[in-house]
Amino acid sequence: MAHKINDNGTDRNMTPEEETAYAVWAAEVQAEAQARTEAAEAKAVARQAILDRLGLTEQEAQLLLGS
Repeated sequence: MAHKINDNGTDRNMTPEEETAYAVWAAEVQAEAQARTEAAEAKAVARQAILDRLGLTEQEAQLLLGS
């Protein structure tokens, strides 16, 4: 599929070099999004582990910490 690009107000198909650069960029963005998702999940698991050790629920932790 040919991607379109706007070049100074004119829509045109991307060149092969632009297609390659776009594909690399899209892969990087997807990898970064995946890494952020995995980091957020790991943080949530770690937080829950701490709460479990303390015997607190999420609501109790929010009341104590005000967050």
